[in-house]
Amino acid sequence: MESLGDVLKRMPSGRDALKQADSMLQKLLADPLVEKLRAKHPELDVDTIRLNLNRVYQHVKEYRVCSNCPGLDNCPNDFEGHYTMITCETIAGQVQLDDRRVPCKKLLARQRENQIRGRIRSFYVDERALEQGYSAEEILFNDTERLKAAGQVMEYIGRTKEEGLQKHGLFLSGSFGTGKTFLMCYMLHELAKEGYTGAIVYMPDFVEDLKALMHEPGKLKETVDLMKDTDLLVFDDMGAENLNPWVRDHVLGAILNYRMNRKPTFYTSNYDLDMLEQHFSFTNKEGEELHKGRRLMDRVRPFVDTVVVTGHNKRGSRG
Repeated sequence: MESLGDVLKRMPSGRDALKQADSMLQKLLADPLVEKLRAKHPELDVDTIRLNLNRVYQHVKEYRVCSNCPGLDNCPNDFEGHYTMITCETIAGQVQLDDRRVPCKKLLARQRENQIRGRIRSFYVDERALEQGYSAEEILFNDTERLKAAGQVMEYIGRTKEEGLQKHGLFLSGSFGTGKTFLMCYMLHELAKEGYTGAIVYMPDFVEDLKALMHEPGKLKETVDLMKDTDLLVFDDMGAENLNPWVRDHVLGAILNYRMNRKPTFYTSNYDLDMLEQHFSFTNKEGEELHKGRRLMDRVRPFVDTVVVTGHNKRGSRG
C-alpha cells in the first residue's frame, strides 16, 4: 500500500503541501519553544514532530500569544482563555504525543473572582460597588482622614481570617459620602476570598420593596431567610429608610433576633447609635414608640463595635 506521502507527491497540489509542511517543520525545529519542549522531552524526535505538525504548531502559536497576552476579552486562541499544552510518553517503544487545552492564569483568576462575587448577594446596592477591584493601599491611603476607620475595618478582617466568624459586627457612622459603603464592600470581598458568604442591603429601597413582598409570603420568607443565614450581613444607609412598624418589628426584628450571638451584622449610617434609636422609636403610622425602638436597638448596640468614618465627601467618585 502506498504511503500518504507517495500519493501526495504525485499530486501537484500535494507536492506544494509537502513543501509547505517541510518548511513549517524546519521553522518549528528552529523555534526556541520547540527546542525547550524537546529538552523537556528528549524522546520527542523529528519524525514524531512531523507526524504531529499541527499540534506542535498550535502549541507554539498559542504559547506565544499568551506570552504577549492582549487581555482575556481579546484572546485570539481557539478557546478563549486556554492554550494548547503538549505532553509526551513512550508506549511499547513508540513516542506518543498528546495535546490538551488548559486554562491560562488570567482565566483562572477571573473564575476565582467570579466565585468570590458569587458568595456575595446585593439587594438594591449598585453592583459596581462589588465588582471593582480593591487594594489595601487604596483603602488605607485614598483618604488620609479615613485612615483610622479603614484601619479598624482591616483589623476586623484580619481577626476574622485568623479566628473565624466573629459574633460582633461593626457600626460605621459618618456624614454623607465618606466611604462607609466602600469599606463594607471591601470587607465582604476580602472575607469572600476566605469562603464566607455575604449580603449587602440598601435600606431605603429594601423597606419600600418590603411593602410589595407583604403580598408574596413565599418570596418574603426566602429573602428574610437568606439575610438570617448569610455569614456577613450589611445594612447600608440605616436610618435613611421610611420605617413602618411591620418592617421594624416583624422583618428587622426577626432577622436581628436570629443573628445575635450567631453571626455578625454590620451597619452604615449617617446617624450615631443614639440617633438611630430615636429613628427606630418613631414611625409615620404610630408616632413615638420608645420601648419598641429600644427593643430593636437591644439587638444592635451590644453586637457592634462603632467605627466613626471621617473624610471629605466623595459621592459620585470612587471611594
